[in-house]
Amino acid sequence: MKRQKRDRFQRAYVHGYKAGVTGRSRDDCPSQDVNLREYWMSGWREGRGDQWDGMTGVSGIHKNPMVMT
Repeated sequence: MKRQKRDRFQRAYVHGYKAGVTGRSRDDCPSQDVNLREYWMSGWREGRGDQWDGMTGVSGIHKNPMVMT
């Protein structure tokens, strides 16, 4: 039985979140597709907010457990 691929939009959100938490610029978005870019930016915004609130490293694990990869 084949495994289904993970949702592209969810992956874009998670990658954007990781970029935001680490302090990378929003110009680093790898996608030019409008829909994927929207999800990436949404994750980036939440990640930046969490970085500003001090939820980086171990203190941020409880916030978004899907990002632990």
